[in-house]
Amino acid sequence: MNVAEITAKAKVLLEALPYIQGFRGSTFVVKYGGSFMDDPDPGVRQSVAYDIAFLAAVGINVVVVHGGGKAITRAMAESGLETQFINGLRVTTEAAVTVVKHTLDAVVNKGVCEAIAAAGGRPRGLPGDSVLVCEKLLTDEEGTPVDLGFVGDVTEVKAKLIKKAISEGFVPVISPVALGHDGKPYNVNADLVAARVASVLRARRLVFMSDVPGLLADPANPESLISTLKVSQVDKLKKRGVIGKGMLPKVHSAMRALHEGVRRVHFVDGRLPHSILLEIFTDEGIGTEIVHG
Repeated sequence: MNVAEITAKAKVLLEALPYIQGFRGSTFVVKYGGSFMDDPDPGVRQSVAYDIAFLAAVGINVVVVHGGGKAITRAMAESGLETQFINGLRVTTEAAVTVVKHTLDAVVNKGVCEAIAAAGGRPRGLPGDSVLVCEKLLTDEEGTPVDLGFVGDVTEVKAKLIKKAISEGFVPVISPVALGHDGKPYNVNADLVAARVASVLRARRLVFMSDVPGLLADPANPESLISTLKVSQVDKLKKRGVIGKGMLPKVHSAMRALHEGVRRVHFVDGRLPHSILLEIFTDEGIGTEIVHG
């Protein structure tokens, strides 16, 4: 390695230093989802795990909320259950919710924890219904009445249990399952869970990881990334179709989280190696951040 390469590496570390100093002791919530979770290349998934382990190592309290839609679809097919969607939302029957809970808790959550542990982190898997309470979801994103079966809307986050895991030096990893008021488990949207957890914990940052670069001014042009988006600009982008159905739950969740005390929300591409670190610890970032204003 020559002097120029060594100097370049030192500059990267020095650029990160003020961010590390400023964020130490704060809480970040990372929503871990997208097709990259199923990427056949283990390096893609491991890159995310190393980013999470890095955040924890520099004194940031990291809480992970994961999705698992594709794993659920596979598990339901293997169980002979049909997958049905209404307005893009998965219908979850009483038979299906048992498969959903097992898949999210015993397969996906376990896999995320194993990846973080392999990166040197200290994960603690938390079944969602141990820390999340919900009521039955009655409307879709547009407010239209809908019956999706055992699909819930989170009404309570048991913050003390999450904070206890953090205080003991663990990275809590939460599955998107909540306990209904009827005592039964419900499937819940992981984006909404991440936003609610971030709000209750008064998180400094909420990071949504998916398989898109961020918000694009032109959805067909990956070069049209919107680096910073103010809340006041969201309605205009929705009317123009820039924020479509796939991003609506994330954007609505982001706006609610900002309104409830989260300082900034980031959208980053989980397929890009070390995208969390590049977004959080560099001046320019590589995704989209949504801020007040």
